[in-house]
This record gives sequence, structure tokens and C-alpha cells, in this order.
Amino acid sequence: MMSIQANAIKSDLKGKDFLSLADHSAGTIEALLKKAKQMKNAPEQFSSLLKGKILGMIFEKPSTRTRVSFEAGMLQLGGHALYLNSNDLQLGRGETIADTAKVLSQYIDAIMIRTFSHSIVEELAYHADIPVINGLTDLSHPCQVLADLLTIQEVKGTFKGLKLVYIGDGNNVAHSLLIGASKMGIDVTVASPPGYEPNSEVVSLAKAAASETGSQVHILNDPFEAVIGADIIYSDVWTSMGQEQENQQRLKVFKDFQVNERLVKNAKDDFLFLHCLPAHRGEEVTAEIIDGSHSAVFQQAGNRLHVQKALLAEILK
Repeated sequence: MMSIQANAIKSDLKGKDFLSLADHSAGTIEALLKKAKQMKNAPEQFSSLLKGKILGMIFEKPSTRTRVSFEAGMLQLGGHALYLNSNDLQLGRGETIADTAKVLSQYIDAIMIRTFSHSIVEELAYHADIPVINGLTDLSHPCQVLADLLTIQEVKGTFKGLKLVYIGDGNNVAHSLLIGASKMGIDVTVASPPGYEPNSEVVSLAKAAASETGSQVHILNDPFEAVIGADIIYSDVWTSMGQEQENQQRLKVFKDFQVNERLVKNAKDDFLFLHCLPAHRGEEVTAEIIDGSHSAVFQQAGNRLHVQKALLAEILK
């Protein structure tokens, strides 16, 4: 298991890596959200901000939202994005991560990588002379949670006093939500089946952040207890990429963790439903919920573009 260290607070992201929300202060996250709102409201004002800058995008996992939002974001900021499938790189034929990092550092201005092991991202960042952005690993998904936080802020108007409940596998999204929500002062509860709870080290980091903001972190095994009084209910697929061989077993284990009309009766009347997508209707969530009036999943997906533009701008400006 790799180690997540809460690095020293960095208020300036220029030239910095973005690997985990645990590495950055609440102030930095707030600044990114503020910049994202500005870019969302007046995109034309930033259309040449990254003129001449090049982002290399390495994909070891397929993607819709990550690829399109990062590529479109760079184009909208006046820069360029290069799609680099790992099978098309020498990385796919045995070149070391260190050599790949050093070579790419000669050509481009930043790297975004979507991969499996978090240690790959850390090794890439260690050897690269340019900033590295975590587009997703098995451990964390920080860019997604920036979009989640922006959506919550837009819909609810505040973070303080809110209760966010994540229902399902204690995966990368759950990990980043624990860190991001607790840093913003949101009470966060994760409800997972026994044996599928989030990483204990991540939970400890979230509880440490919560102690500073006055929020609370809870890990439960009962989804109905978890959603009592929830302002936000968050769901994700039960079987992530790379776990396909576990699918039938996971369908059995998670069957009582579906977000449906019965479950949400315990939440507040104006609860917000979020999902990082893609969604499997009829599994982790019913169509009535994800396509209903409480859902903001497409607003949430759209916000990936804006928070990532803000992130790119702060790192590459």
C-alpha cells in the first residue's frame, strides 16, 4: 500500500503537481473553485491564457469525461492537448516510467495521467521536470471531487452544515470525497458493505482535516442509517475498471446499497443526488433517482471542464 502524506500547505499551484487533495489546503481548493466559477461565467476572458502551452494526456484506462474535459479545457484556454494512449507509447513496450517522464519533460508543459496504481503517478511526478496531474488512480480521483464541490456550492450555496453521504464501494471517489468534503467543512459519511470500506489511512487524513474545520467523518455499514438527514447522496458503480472478474460477487454484496426511493426517504426533502458517471441504472441507483428532480449529475459532469480549466490555469499560468 502506498503512503499518502499531507504535504505542507501550498497556496500557489504554479508549476506544482496535483496528485491528491490531501496535498493541498482548504484555501487552495477554495481558490480553484472561485477561478472555476469565473471561467464558467466568462470563458471568453480566458481564451488565450495558455497560448502555446501543451498538455500530454496519458491514458491507461479508457475515459469519456476525463479525456474530453481536459482536451476541451486546454483548447478553450488557447493551448493544445495530446492524447497519449499507453499502448502507443514506449511505456507500453517496457520503457520505464522514469525515462518516459524525463523524455516528455523535454517536449510538453504538463502531464495528465489516468492509470491504475497510484504509485505510477507518484513515480512519474518524481522523475518529471514538469507538473503532473492525477486524472484518476485506483486510490484517488481529485479532479472529480473538485467538480463535485463546485456543484454542491452552486446548488446548496454553502458547505457549512451540510451532510454528504456516499453509498457504495470505498473506492477512489470515496477517498477523494472524504478528503475534499472534510477540508471544506462538510460532514461526510461513507456507507459500505463489510470488507469494502475506504482505506483506513485516507479515513485518518479525513478525520484530521475534519477536526480543523469542525466537521465529522463517519464510516458505516448500514446505508439506511447513513442517509438519515442527508443533504447530498452520492453513488458510484459497484464494479470499477479492473474489477470485472468480481462483478457477479459484487452484485450480491452490494444489493442492499442501491440508492432508490426507499433509501432516500431517510434523507432531507431537498437532498441532492450526485454520481461521477458512468452509471448503471438498476444497480447502484434507480432511474427514478438519477433522472429525477433531485439529480444534478450532468451539471456535475459539466463542472469537470471548469474546475480542470482552473487547475490548468493555476499550474501553467
